[in-house]
Amino acid sequence: NRLTQGGGVCGAIFAAAGESELAKACARIGYCETGSAVVTGGFRLPAKHIIHTVGPVWQGGSQGEQALLTACYQNSLALAKSLKLQSIAFPLISSGIYGYPTEQAFSVAVSAIGAFLAEHEMNVLLVM
Repeated sequence: NRLTQGGGVCGAIFAAAGESELAKACARIGYCETGSAVVTGGFRLPAKHIIHTVGPVWQGGSQGEQALLTACYQNSLALAKSLKLQSIAFPLISSGIYGYPTEQAFSVAVSAIGAFLAEHEMNVLLVM
């Protein structure tokens, strides 16, 4: 939530984008609610933007995790659309250190992305 460098995919993005530059941009934003999305520049990445979203920590499935994970994809895609982006790539959000079961996380991702693509044109990659 604090938009600071972590491990896993987050750490890899910070390292590839340039830790110092990305950390400064994230510090200006300050905070991102679980399920929300914010954007920074892409810095050293070949992408112009990084859309940051905070996935839910798996707590057994009865704490609203599915709705929060769906919101991650919906809000990220809406932000990408507002920026007039032609493509976006996602990791399988929350399926790493946050412990969301892979099959369930995949189902949520496909459902949320599919619903968006039914109404909008964009190239969407789900990287696993």
